[in-house]
Amino acid sequence: METTNISAKDVMALRQRTGLGMMDCKKALVEASGDMDAAEASLKEKLKGKMDTRTDRATGEGSITIKIQGDKATIIEMRTETDFTARNDTFTEMAGKIADFAIEADAGPVQVDDRMTACIDEVRITTGENMSMARGEVLSGGSFGQYLHHDGKLGVIVQFEGDVDQDVITGICQHIAAHTPTPMAIDESGMPQDLVDARRNEAVQEAKDTGKPDEIAAKIAEGKMRKFFEDNTLLGQKYVRDDKMSVGEILPDGAKILAFKRYQVGHD
Repeated sequence: METTNISAKDVMALRQRTGLGMMDCKKALVEASGDMDAAEASLKEKLKGKMDTRTDRATGEGSITIKIQGDKATIIEMRTETDFTARNDTFTEMAGKIADFAIEADAGPVQVDDRMTACIDEVRITTGENMSMARGEVLSGGSFGQYLHHDGKLGVIVQFEGDVDQDVITGICQHIAAHTPTPMAIDESGMPQDLVDARRNEAVQEAKDTGKPDEIAAKIAEGKMRKFFEDNTLLGQKYVRDDKMSVGEILPDGAKILAFKRYQVGHD
C-alpha cells in the first residue's frame, strides 16, 4: 500500500495502542500494508529487541505493590530507571497485573512467568526504560495486614492468626516500616543461629577481657543477648506508637504473628 493511503486516523489508532511516536507508527503501517495488527506486532518485536540490549542499565527506581485476596497475599517490587516512570499510571497498572498473576501461585518466592514478562515488555517498549520484577513473595493462610508508604516505595505485609483489631495490625505494619533497626525476625527463635552464636561469644569474651570469671562473664553475656533480642526482634522491640510497650505486649491473647515481609525499593 502506498504511503498516501495510510490515514492519520489509522496512525493515531496505532499510536494509542502502542504509545509510540507518530512517525514510527506510520512507518510500521506502511510496511504492513495498512494491517493494524501486523504493524503493532512488528513495532513491538523491533522495539523489544532494542530494549533487550539495554538490560544492563541501572534500575534504581520503582514501586512496591501489595495484594491481599482471601487467605493469600503477595508483595512485589518492580524496578525501573526513573521515578517519573515509576509514578506513571501505566507502570502502576502493570505492577497491579503482575501482583494479580503472582497471587495465583503457591506460597513462596514469586517466579516470573510468560504472562508477567509480556506485561513488563509492553511497558518497557512504550517507556523506553529498562525494568524488571526485582523480587516478590506469596504468603498463604491466616489473615493479613498491610501498610504502603505514600510514595509507593516502602511496603509491609503481616500474616497473623487470631482476633486482632485492624488498627492494631496496621500499627504493627507501620512499626515494621518505621523502626530502626528493622526487625530481623518475629522472635528469638527466628534469629539466624550463626549470628546469635557470634554475638554471644563476643559478649562472653568482652566480659572475660575485663577480668570477669567464666560464670559471671556468661551472666553478663546473657544480659546483653536479651537486649540484642529486644532490639532486633519484632515482638521484643518497643512499639513505635507507644514506647512504654513492646510489640508483643500490644497483641491480644491468642493472637500470633506468623510472618512479615518488608520491601523497600532498592534495599534487599
